[in-house]
Amino acid sequence: MPTESPTPICICVDDFGLHPAINQAVLALAEARRISATSAMVGGPAWAEGAQQLRALGSASSIEVGLHLDFTEPAIHDGEVRMPLHRLILASYARRLDPRQLRREISRQLNAFEAHMQQPPAYIDGHQHVHQLPQVREALLGVLNAHYPATGPRPWLRSTWPRKGLASAALASPKAAVIAALGARALCQQARRHGFTLNGALFGVYDFAGDAARYARLLSKWLAQMHTTDVLMCHPAAAAVAGDAIAAARTMEFEVLRSPAFAELLLQSRRVPGPMHQHKA
Repeated sequence: MPTESPTPICICVDDFGLHPAINQAVLALAEARRISATSAMVGGPAWAEGAQQLRALGSASSIEVGLHLDFTEPAIHDGEVRMPLHRLILASYARRLDPRQLRREISRQLNAFEAHMQQPPAYIDGHQHVHQLPQVREALLGVLNAHYPATGPRPWLRSTWPRKGLASAALASPKAAVIAALGARALCQQARRHGFTLNGALFGVYDFAGDAARYARLLSKWLAQMHTTDVLMCHPAAAAVAGDAIAAARTMEFEVLRSPAFAELLLQSRRVPGPMHQHKA
């Protein structure tokens, strides 16, 4: 009897460029074929060097690189839109953000990505999921329409929608439900109206608490539910960095993701990291 082929899924490391330890984790996991995507913060202090390292991996790594749109972390150059997350959420829902500033900042980050990677981003998502907020998503879609006409290749966008909808997510993962409630439905509707594609469900949301055994159990649960259009986001780093609020979780995730046990988990769950561009929803 023929053996069923494994299901390709997108395993994505967020925050590339934020500091060298994240870059180191991404490069190691990409070479080990444990991930298939990474989202880049082009204002991060480790971005320029990291972009060169990503390009050096070449096509053999099969890793997709996307833009991790950021309005909340300090940038190398002060951005026009830069504020703590809670203030950004309140301002966006009150529609107090300046649309022109949003468009300029999004364009600047896109241009910085292309200048260093020498190609457009494979996809767009947001640091702390800011890309889906009111005003931000409209500005993003406007800039993307101008940069990438519908007649040519276009990046896909990350949906934060959970697999079973908000009601089920609220019971299983209240944090996932809150993230999705901040704009998943509207982003998906507007993006599709403009001809952009999105991933299916988003996995990987948790409270960054617990030990390696707990994270491994979460990975097992997530992988069992994932379809080929879904994204599993993660936040590994090769070392703890002072001032990083989730430093302990980052190093723990790296240890789990690079372990032989995770390779075995992928085999048992019949999942394999693969490029999203062939499997968009």
